[in-house]
Amino acid sequence: MRDELKEKLLLPPEGSRVLCAVSGGADSMCLLSLLCGLGVYTVAAAHFEHGIRGGESLRDCAFVSDYCAARGIPCFTEHADVPRHAAENGLGLEEAARELRYAFLERVAAREGYDLIATAHNADDNAETMLLNLARGASAAGLCGIPPRRGKIIRPLLGLTRAEIEQLLDETGTPHVEDSSNTDEAIRRNRIRRTVMPVLHELNPAFSAAAARTAAQLRRDEDFLSAQAKAFIRAHDGGDGLPTAELMALHEAVSSRVVHALLGPGAEEKHVSAVLALCRGSERRELFVPGHRVLCERGRLMIDPDDVADLPETELVPGQSVVLPEAGLEIRCALAGEAEIHNSFKTYRLKYESIGGKISFSSPRPGERYRVAHRGCTKTLKSLFAERGMTGREKRLTPVFRDEKGIVLVPPFGVSERCLPDGSGGELLIMIKKQ
Repeated sequence: MRDELKEKLLLPPEGSRVLCAVSGGADSMCLLSLLCGLGVYTVAAAHFEHGIRGGESLRDCAFVSDYCAARGIPCFTEHADVPRHAAENGLGLEEAARELRYAFLERVAAREGYDLIATAHNADDNAETMLLNLARGASAAGLCGIPPRRGKIIRPLLGLTRAEIEQLLDETGTPHVEDSSNTDEAIRRNRIRRTVMPVLHELNPAFSAAAARTAAQLRRDEDFLSAQAKAFIRAHDGGDGLPTAELMALHEAVSSRVVHALLGPGAEEKHVSAVLALCRGSERRELFVPGHRVLCERGRLMIDPDDVADLPETELVPGQSVVLPEAGLEIRCALAGEAEIHNSFKTYRLKYESIGGKISFSSPRPGERYRVAHRGCTKTLKSLFAERGMTGREKRLTPVFRDEKGIVLVPPFGVSERCLPDGSGGELLIMIKKQ
């Protein structure tokens, strides 16, 4: 390997036990070959087959397994039905795949005793991520790109471009397979990669490296400002909230991060701005943002995630919609064919003939259980919530839909087995949108 390329690698300490995420594509095969070739690590491969691309996906799994077997590299594989997981949990395919893939990697690393998990993200991936986040209006934190390390996850190739990786593959004669979905421009990242990135590289052939420098500078600034916010919270939070006068005296770059830290990672800019606006008032005021009750009283800001009222018992009437500001949800109900389907809503379909009487919803009730479609077993809501690691407030703000026979739907787990449509009759649609 040429010295100028080796200098760009972000390698872990010698002697590390590294589990390498390997899809079979160019980037991950380069990473696996590189880590094994250096001879200073204990390396294993982990391949997650998503069940999305049919025979091609199975081909990739066999390719990785065969490559590792021929070279004596331990290889761990797992097959999953990502489309089903996405449908049952109200997730997009990309989000569902990422969730299951990283859970698999973490599980294997813990079970087999690997210190680190290496993924093959490169400099071009990083630039594409920054552009995608910029397009959706991300904050400075979102423009920091892909971090070189997050917990046990490391990204040794983050300093290399895709072209440099291909050069290394040619030099070492390392084989790889091509994923046909990489040409599908319906996927946003592919559209950025195939249409936007070429133009930016025409303007600056070293665009990906320039984006990496910008991301590093933003991470530096973000780390400093976030540290200032955390220090303010430690110094002023005595269990009875934060002093609003001192909070509002901070530069907004810090005060906004204070509020964001209190609200948690799911907070949006509009929620942070609403809380800061509340702090500017002099009288007692309160508001609800998703998962939190926010109160300003006697010069103190209190954000209490546990002081959220249960969702009231509410009847769901076809043709009407219900807004739940405390949960940040809008819920609509309609008969199939009588309502327009909006992409911004997650739509659940129920067999109309299976419904007994009126449908209503409220927060979960103690001891409730139901048979989730496609799972083949009845589970308590408590165990389902535990599987997803949901907090107390998330549980209380999850609407549970029931008819006179019992539970018909609990997002994000899915429809009851008895209400699953079979194509033999009409359907009731329950549509849910996060505000």
